[in-house]
Amino acid sequence: MSVNNHHFLFSNFTMGSMKLSNRVVMAPMTRCRCIDNMPNELVEKYYTQRSEAGLIITEGVSPSDNGLGYARIPGLFTGEHVKAWRKVTESVHHAGSKIFVQLMHCGRVSHPNNMPSGVEILAPSSIPLDGVMWTDSEGNQPYPIPEEMTESDIINTIEEFAHSASLAMEAGFDGVEIHGANGYLVDQFLNTASNKRTDKWGGSIENRLRFAVEVVKSVSKKIGPGKVGIRLSPYGTLNGMVDCGHTDDLYERLAQEMQKLGILYIHIVDHSSMGSPEVKPRVKQAIRDQFKGVVILSGGYNLRKADADLAEKKGDLIAFGRPFISNPKLVSKLKNHHTLVEPDQNTMYTPGEKGYTDYPVEG
Repeated sequence: MSVNNHHFLFSNFTMGSMKLSNRVVMAPMTRCRCIDNMPNELVEKYYTQRSEAGLIITEGVSPSDNGLGYARIPGLFTGEHVKAWRKVTESVHHAGSKIFVQLMHCGRVSHPNNMPSGVEILAPSSIPLDGVMWTDSEGNQPYPIPEEMTESDIINTIEEFAHSASLAMEAGFDGVEIHGANGYLVDQFLNTASNKRTDKWGGSIENRLRFAVEVVKSVSKKIGPGKVGIRLSPYGTLNGMVDCGHTDDLYERLAQEMQKLGILYIHIVDHSSMGSPEVKPRVKQAIRDQFKGVVILSGGYNLRKADADLAEKKGDLIAFGRPFISNPKLVSKLKNHHTLVEPDQNTMYTPGEKGYTDYPVEG
């Protein structure tokens, strides 16, 4: 297929009030480079190097001190965070891309060693995750038992998302993506593995959706629904999530609720290329049918598959994750059919520039 036939992925796209230079999205990816949870010059360089993407979605950024889970992930809940992120957004805009911040509250996927002292680990129910988490101070540690959130914890957390979203606007972001996927707090409310509540926040589909809907509603009220997206992972198994038997219905209902709120996009991630169960085509189609906004598809894409799915209108934008780690000029490389560099697994989450900003920057 000649370069010219790949006109879908590299064509301009209008998303809400934003003009994107192409339909390539840089997917959100945890990179653990933020010492003291503060984005630094390396972070600015990393995103700027990848600004060929029509849209960049940042790594998961915590809206609060108790949302910090992993070592060295960034926050966005203080004036200092705003100042630090503003350097990143200005640099990315100067390079020609749009950038959304992904707000990720880790919930139970956390460890006290990775958080400020005295901060509680919160979750829908007091159910720990199996396994261990890396901490810089003591290496791998078992996940602790989280505190079951009280009604006031829930209300506060919804407010923290909204406050963080308003700080995102101050920091110059083009919008906010709520991380409702991969077993983090929003997903922990959606999923029966982590949500055993018997109040209005658990049990029925309607109740399990409530937290996601209230977070999105509150963020939309604060910054406008045209600047809000949500990322979802139906059938995802990351961080202990399970198929609760009516996953299709849950996500169809959630898409209906997002349509009512009039948000900008739904970002569907399918980790089947990494060994998770496939997100069934019928689920993606049900979301597409119920939601009239932009749909971003993510998970194991190459140029051929991306172009085919755009041609068939299965989605509007295609997000690429790992290829962007090791190919800063991914858009040029795809366009010119250049061989992609494989990322080094050993340096994905280590501090410093190695495996972060030192991959060759050329198309």
